[in-house]
Amino acid sequence: MDIEKYLAKPTKSVRKHTNELYEALNILVEQKYVFGHLLELLKEAIEYHDYGKVNKYFQQRVKGLLKSFDDEIELPHNLLSLFFIKKPTENVEDYYKIAYAILNHHQRYDPIKTYKEKSHLLADNLAEFRNFIVNKVSVEEINKISSYKTDTEAILLKGFLHKCDYSASGEYIIEYKNDFLIDSLKNKFLPTLRETVPKADWNELQNFCMNNSNENIIAIANTGMGKTEAGLLWIGDNKGFFILPLKTAINAIFDRVKNKIIQNEKIDKRLSLLHSDTTSYYLKESTVEEDKVIEYTNKGKQFSLPLTISTLDQIFNFVYKYNGFELKLATLSYSKIVIDEIQAYSPDLLAYLIYGLEKVTEVGGKFAILTATLPPFIKDYLNQNIKGIKFEKFTKGKDRHYLKVFEESLNVEFISNFYKERGGKVLIICNTVKKSQEVFDLLNKTYNIENVELLHAKFTKNDRKEKEESILAFGDTEYKGNKIWVATSVVEASLDIDFDYLFTELNDLNGFFQRLGRVNRKGEKEEMLSEPNAFLFTEIDKNLLKSLDSKRGFIDQKIYELSKEALKGFDGVLSEDKKVELIDEWLTTDKIKGSSFEKRYDDVKKYIDSLYIGEKSLDDVKKMFRDISSYNVIPKNIYEENRVVIEENVKVLNEEFEKTPNLSEVENNKKREEFYLKKVKARNKIYDFSVSVGLFDLNPIDKIIWKNGEIEITECNYSNERGFERIRAEKHKEETYDNYI
Repeated sequence: MDIEKYLAKPTKSVRKHTNELYEALNILVEQKYVFGHLLELLKEAIEYHDYGKVNKYFQQRVKGLLKSFDDEIELPHNLLSLFFIKKPTENVEDYYKIAYAILNHHQRYDPIKTYKEKSHLLADNLAEFRNFIVNKVSVEEINKISSYKTDTEAILLKGFLHKCDYSASGEYIIEYKNDFLIDSLKNKFLPTLRETVPKADWNELQNFCMNNSNENIIAIANTGMGKTEAGLLWIGDNKGFFILPLKTAINAIFDRVKNKIIQNEKIDKRLSLLHSDTTSYYLKESTVEEDKVIEYTNKGKQFSLPLTISTLDQIFNFVYKYNGFELKLATLSYSKIVIDEIQAYSPDLLAYLIYGLEKVTEVGGKFAILTATLPPFIKDYLNQNIKGIKFEKFTKGKDRHYLKVFEESLNVEFISNFYKERGGKVLIICNTVKKSQEVFDLLNKTYNIENVELLHAKFTKNDRKEKEESILAFGDTEYKGNKIWVATSVVEASLDIDFDYLFTELNDLNGFFQRLGRVNRKGEKEEMLSEPNAFLFTEIDKNLLKSLDSKRGFIDQKIYELSKEALKGFDGVLSEDKKVELIDEWLTTDKIKGSSFEKRYDDVKKYIDSLYIGEKSLDDVKKMFRDISSYNVIPKNIYEENRVVIEENVKVLNEEFEKTPNLSEVENNKKREEFYLKKVKARNKIYDFSVSVGLFDLNPIDKIIWKNGEIEITECNYSNERGFERIRAEKHKEETYDNYI
């Protein structure tokens, strides 16, 4: 059959479209991402995937003679394509895999149900091809084909067919080649580093990553050892993903790679940022020219660029097996994934991550876990189903911390007296926003310390950005000054700061050691080790503890108690080796048995393993993947102060796009992109006045509504010094605990 005579799109034949899939495939083959038996199957799947479009109804629709798909007379083209596949006399399993990929390469129908209920339409749909058909496909065979949905090769085949088809249909390059990363690291980054550190070279961690680039690895390394560069050296000139837990940390790594390693060369062909606010970030930071922002964002979403810095949910949501998840897994089958600070994840996210890594390694992908600390129980979780992980520690180095532990609540009077006597750069980290505000008030009002600032998650985006810039400048290693910053865990991993002294509440060993990394970060303040520079207060509000009996808190009670016991009475220099020893001794799988963390991890992992393919839609997954416990609101006083600006931007969001009749389709598309960017900017300006709050903080008095969106105005106390503080609504007056980190 000459498929050149039939249309796949109004201006493109089925043959031309099919050839475009082959061209996309050739790029994957050239980069050695697809090969062997799978490649041969994929060629067959590509050839036959759109043969069903030759039916008369599709041809009439594509020519504009019929308005839309009519399921009373027409069958889906991917079902019809089955009847054109040559059924082999041998290797019938290969046929079933190819048929599975073709039958399901569009997700808008149930193939078994459709075939059973509408097989009477076959004769009419295929009437003119009676002499060509070499296959008759029975209901039993459709069932057999569908049973291949759990076959690994069939899953990859379907994923690669999706990937090639989307590339051809969207007319974008399927994969840009990574031929720059090693060169950039060795010939751009290292020489630049040597301008300030003449003998700078790769350290033992970085050499370990380079020498084991074909292995799955776990490396524990001190803060400041260059884990980012180590991860990039491990990725080398391969497809790579760099996964971090927080957007602020992701933005910082993206900027570091862009500016210091790639040095802003060919960014739109090399490096991608992937999180929920990617387009906004590109616009705010002028990452590329404004007229290229949408194209650049789309390249990232299509996983076309060689190196992607991303949040977990953007990559690992495939674990929910939504319709079309196979494309993501196929991409990861030839990718190398760096996981930074794995210990920072909640039990839910850890379950998604480890289940995802199990599936990735099954299909050929590789991972590297680089972290400052790693609880043995996480290592055990990984080793349960992934064999041969290479493990190494790099914890030798300068001592940084002289720790003194107090078995009492955070003592603000003690901190005040200490600061009045010593001065310096003092950081106080609290477990909740509410506690940080209380400490801030005590220092200001009770102990009359003027030089105090506060940073937590409940500031407007505008105020938080300003505060983050301020603490970064003050926390620079070279900066000398006298000030107290009171903060929450927002400073644990996302901000590169270096203070003289730390005073903190205990959460758990991992979190505490992460907090220690904000003090004497580079180990250069040896004079600080003659007496304590870190003070830990182990008693905390019991309402913050979460156990099998109490679901209220967010700090696992058993892990907290183990951490408290591990650090009890400590008074002396805490070496990097000692930190690892404490983690290894106290956070074992046996010791956390019966914890809420263990139970939640097990429950979530069993749940996602039990899901069948297609049980959840992608929209469902996006809502489910993260436990949504925060809401964006605009404080009433902020709204009133900025009403004019907000209303102007609401008007922009309510505008309708109109095509210009005398412009071409290409020109109108360009105009549509400009219109979209204008709306993104308008939405950003509104959300710059918003605060992220918890459920019990909500006290709405009004709403700002625009087309396809809204945000609540809430009654609260808000200032740029203290941030958001709830005015307790009547229904929550009995609620006394605070879970907002």
